[in-house]
Amino acid sequence: MEEEDKVEEEKSVGSPDVVNKYKTAAEIADKAIAAVSAKVAAGVDVVSLCALGDSVITESTAGVYNKARTEKGDKIEKGVGFPTCVSVNNCVCHFSPMSDDPTVLKDGDIISIDLGCHIDGYIALAARSVVVGNEELTGKAADALMAAYVAGEAVLRALRPGKTNYDVTEIINRAAIDFGVEVVEGSLSHQMKRYVIDGNKAIIGKPTYEHRVEDIKFEENEVYAIDIAMSTGEGKLKEARVRSTVFKRQVDVEYMLKMKASRQVFSEINTKSPALPFALRALSDEQKCKLGMTELLTHGLVVGYPVLYEKEGEIVGRIKYTALVMPSQTIRVTSVQPPQNVKSEKEVKDQSLKDLLAQEVDKKKKKKKDKKKPEGVEAPPAAEDGAQKMEM
Repeated sequence: MEEEDKVEEEKSVGSPDVVNKYKTAAEIADKAIAAVSAKVAAGVDVVSLCALGDSVITESTAGVYNKARTEKGDKIEKGVGFPTCVSVNNCVCHFSPMSDDPTVLKDGDIISIDLGCHIDGYIALAARSVVVGNEELTGKAADALMAAYVAGEAVLRALRPGKTNYDVTEIINRAAIDFGVEVVEGSLSHQMKRYVIDGNKAIIGKPTYEHRVEDIKFEENEVYAIDIAMSTGEGKLKEARVRSTVFKRQVDVEYMLKMKASRQVFSEINTKSPALPFALRALSDEQKCKLGMTELLTHGLVVGYPVLYEKEGEIVGRIKYTALVMPSQTIRVTSVQPPQNVKSEKEVKDQSLKDLLAQEVDKKKKKKKDKKKPEGVEAPPAAEDGAQKMEM
């Protein structure tokens, strides 16, 4: 039992090696989002942006942890932790189309770039909203983007051991009220574990009669993907007539497939993405996979991520980051920036939100003075505690 506990401890963020893997995955995820953001422009097709995000992750992970081995001596797995999705305007999530999709960006579009990277199964997820073109975004659309950003900053400061998921839900909804927008119904932030992107512990953005989650308390050494979506509309989602193209293998389901095409597709999935989500365009033969996926879906071997939409004409602002709940502080490993080229006339009025946003995030250790410093030589000043604050 002691040996089993030791192995489990090594796989938590209580282990410096695990923390380093999360941070490395996060750096690559940030790099991929930056690369996709740099290519966003009118006339650019969404497929090429999704392919770019995945290629940056694949190429970047190829250059790290090459000498590392698992406990069994195998090379560690690494690569795409969640396929790049580029969802436009009222599309909320999971739009990662096949190569023949005609969707092209235009000036004024607002997109959310959503992706993930993993190192040895430790996943770093990130998403941000980007405005297409150079014109400044104002009005309610700007309010939605800023509300998501402010809520994300406040949640980071509240994500501490002993706090509950509904404490966080309340924070998200207070931010929505101040900015005059709605939290998207059904939006969830999940605890993550090794190779698990949607753990049982969850935070719901907007509880309703249909959408609720079990009450939980945050604990030390947990990892969460904080995912916040704000809408200019009512926040009610629907599935459009767009086929799912992002799937995940159901590892606890088995079935003897009848079709040759299905077996070939399933074999490739088990080789490339046995536990984490994947996009159909990442498979070797898109046409064959369309045919084979039908039998896999029918018998529950894979589950799809539906492409979800708000009402036509509405805009959704989204932010996602990965946070490690450490004993002394919560560390956000994927970066977050204020929405670029966005100006909201609204501001934070809720005092509890203001108090949260004024709290420091980074707790840097002070340098100790050298007790035996040479006479006449000044010791360097002690570093101040982290002063990363959000002024509203």
